[in-house]
Amino acid sequence: MTHPAPGSGFAPTPPDSPDDLDEEAVTAALLPLIDRTAGYSQALGRPDLVTRLRQTKERVLDPHIRVVVVGQFKQGKSKLVNALVNAPACPVDDDVATSVPTSVGYAETPSAVVLMRRDDGPDPEIERVPVPLDDLADYVSESGEREARGDIVGAEVLLPREILKGGLRVIDSPGVGGLESTRSLSTLAALSTAHAVLLVSDASQEYTEPEIQFLRHAMRMSPSVAAVLSKTDIYPSWRQIENIDRSHLGDVGTVPLFAVSSDLRLLAADQQDRTLNDESGFPALVAHLRRDVLGRAETLRRRVVIHELLSVTEQLGMALRTELAALEHPEDTPRMIARLEEAKSRADEFRSRSSRWQVTLSDGIADLMADTEHDLRDRLRKVQRDAEASIDEGDPGPIWDQIAQWLDVRVSAAVSETFVWTDERSQWLAERVADAFITGESSIPLIDVGRTEGLLDPVEELADLAEGRLSAAEKIYIGVRGSYGGVLMVGLATSLIGLSLINPLSLLAGVLVGRRAFREDMTSRLTRRQMEAKSLVRKHIDEVVFQVGKQLKDRLRLVQRVSRDHFGTIADELHRSLSESVLVAKQAAASYTAGRDERIAQLRLRLSRIESLRAEIREIPVPEDPEPVRA
Repeated sequence: MTHPAPGSGFAPTPPDSPDDLDEEAVTAALLPLIDRTAGYSQALGRPDLVTRLRQTKERVLDPHIRVVVVGQFKQGKSKLVNALVNAPACPVDDDVATSVPTSVGYAETPSAVVLMRRDDGPDPEIERVPVPLDDLADYVSESGEREARGDIVGAEVLLPREILKGGLRVIDSPGVGGLESTRSLSTLAALSTAHAVLLVSDASQEYTEPEIQFLRHAMRMSPSVAAVLSKTDIYPSWRQIENIDRSHLGDVGTVPLFAVSSDLRLLAADQQDRTLNDESGFPALVAHLRRDVLGRAETLRRRVVIHELLSVTEQLGMALRTELAALEHPEDTPRMIARLEEAKSRADEFRSRSSRWQVTLSDGIADLMADTEHDLRDRLRKVQRDAEASIDEGDPGPIWDQIAQWLDVRVSAAVSETFVWTDERSQWLAERVADAFITGESSIPLIDVGRTEGLLDPVEELADLAEGRLSAAEKIYIGVRGSYGGVLMVGLATSLIGLSLINPLSLLAGVLVGRRAFREDMTSRLTRRQMEAKSLVRKHIDEVVFQVGKQLKDRLRLVQRVSRDHFGTIADELHRSLSESVLVAKQAAASYTAGRDERIAQLRLRLSRIESLRAEIREIPVPEDPEPVRA
């Protein structure tokens, strides 16, 4: 895999749909407004608002929008990423499979780093290690020398690409064997923080059931999901597969499908051929990423930033307007102070543990803990019943490895489903708390409890079970031991009529009784193996419930702490603003006439500056949600 120099090899990507808005100009306009608002907050003695604005500025400067490319093995995911950015960012070969997530983002100079976990200290750390772009395949592929190079958990490639300049980050994820594969847990973990998901499936066949299930999960975890039909240049019947896949997608929901050829896209970029680029199908996919993903994310981010700025300036102007009104209309000061005291009392209620939003949060978390635990146990009980039913159908010994693999698959699917459901309920609870906090409050904390990475690591593997096969000597021993009684009984009976103890009749009786004894022994052994197998399954399920249940409760406690801190901070800011308003009103009422005119002029000047700032904030364009691109 070669990476040409920036000046020669990085040819511009074939032109697609142009951006509707100049995001750089909007960002350049927002940053001075944030700095000015922070300066006013610092001058008015509000370090809490300065901290809030610092976090807002970080969101503006780091607008990374994650698009995760998922799919089963060898479906063309890595080549799709390369075709999108027109560069060999991800290793592609018939004998190479991606083993760790690879993030592709923007930078003026091409570079690559690998993320390595270091366990030599008291706490595990993730270290960023720069590597040559040409050697990246040795770190991120199954055939690479990862054992000798350390525990690699991811990689990052930065390229000077126009499509990535707006903050787009394309994540090439390892292939999964369907939703129910244990490897899909780490991919589902990435989906919980993704702005968009591209499910890639080649045109060799229609969607499989695991792919449809994975798609349903992705739609519940990510705000934007699209399907990509790859390798259309290889399979002549790709249009028939496309129609079948569209019918499957219609049963799932509204999911756009893009039929593309990565090879045609790369060839079009090399020859600067717009016709080939159109035939590749990529213009529609790029338009979807720019409009439906980048556009929507930028619109939401801009709305949040403008909301933050208007909220902060409103709190800054509250104290100034109160003091100015008290100085200009002293006769109304007592009535104004009474209104402010009442508002301050309501703000105090927001801060108390008995407030409505606190009660809603506490009760909601308690109910959610009970519901998630019941949901997990119910799903795993179904898995246990199915496992016991399959064990009862035959001898589990010879096929125990297959049963163990099947059980791991079903347990992984049940756990991932529970965590996806928990993430949905957590978001719903946060919205309920926001409604109970202040009517119309649209700001909710960032909650991510759907991550499934490493969930089953503490769970011990299913114990081994003996196959139950008997050697020839053991079978002879069991037969002889069973036939002894038959030979003895019939031989004694026939001795009464003059026959010897060992005679044809006694030998025939021995064979019949020995055969029955052998069958009874085998049935008894089979029953014991089945009981032992069921016991091992129950112990394994109990271990999963114990370990995963603990992590579920920890996640929900995190939801409670994050929500409490988020809304508590808003309540503290509101309380401080009202307290300062009451204080300045009382001070203004008690002040002397001397210097009052000067103070009024100063307050009017500050208020005019804040109002001017608010007017500039409102002038920032906020586009409507774009119409989705039709595939």
